[in-house]
Amino acid sequence: MAPTAKNDSGINLKYLSLIVLTFQNATLILSIRYTRTLPGDMYLSTTAVVLAELFKMLASAAIIMKQKGSLEGLWEHVYYYTVVQWKDALKISVPAILYVIQNNLQYVAISNLEAAVFQVTYQLKIMTTAIFSVFLLRKELIRTQWMALVLLFAGVALVQLSQTNETKTTNNVEQSPILGLVAVLLSCCSSGFAGVYFEKLLKGSDISIWMRNIHLAGYGVIVGLFGVFWTDGAVVQEKGFFFGYNAWVWWVIAMQAFGGLLVAVVVKYADNILKGFATSLAIIVSCVVSVFLWGFVITLKFSVGTALVLGAVYLYSLPKPATKLLPN
Repeated sequence: MAPTAKNDSGINLKYLSLIVLTFQNATLILSIRYTRTLPGDMYLSTTAVVLAELFKMLASAAIIMKQKGSLEGLWEHVYYYTVVQWKDALKISVPAILYVIQNNLQYVAISNLEAAVFQVTYQLKIMTTAIFSVFLLRKELIRTQWMALVLLFAGVALVQLSQTNETKTTNNVEQSPILGLVAVLLSCCSSGFAGVYFEKLLKGSDISIWMRNIHLAGYGVIVGLFGVFWTDGAVVQEKGFFFGYNAWVWWVIAMQAFGGLLVAVVVKYADNILKGFATSLAIIVSCVVSVFLWGFVITLKFSVGTALVLGAVYLYSLPKPATKLLPN
């Protein structure tokens, strides 16, 4: 009976991870798009990025405190891995800065692109991650993965060709598809390099993922605050840090902060195929919601391009064939 219960639990956790990954991938993008197209005062995206990093740091600290059993245990743990091993902690500043840049670029991209278009185009991060993995981690891609990257590029190109490049206005908010495309491309490059660099740091390290998250978020808050006052300092001084905030904005911040941590917990129950399936479901959900909420028109080019991207995601996530050893 025990093995059966264990198997049943594993199946449940696998499907739970699929639901969580799909929900996180689709809901965050749709929520950001919704908040960036609402009429009225527009909140500062730079402040939202800072608050998301702050909440992420506090949540990770709470998890470590629970593991250590006391606030003193948390302090000793953080002090050792931040002050005593300061050289190792300093290395985290590179991906932290890149992640802050990526998050700010995502707001720019989603503010200027339809949610469905962004979801499809943002899959180029698979290509940038693969390229950086080949050069930095010396990973080898099999033929199927290279084919997937070609399909991915072709699909994204078709999706972009299906869109008009003219600047338009939604609820008195001006949107530039060209600016959105540039932002999402830069975001993909930042995401790819940061992810590979972070993976390289994690190899051979005994530091927990929660301590790494504290370092990432800590640097993120510092760099993010610098960005707030560099780009929006005048507005913050005149109207306040929380100008334009409403319940939806706080929901987006919570999704960015806690959704990512939740995904980090359940992702160990999901294999690559399940992750790819969740990505595909998120794209489909974004397309459907975009049609009903914003009147998004699905053209033939967009449909073909999206199909190519979905196929590429599936191909790239297939497990590598086992290497057969020849007998001596």
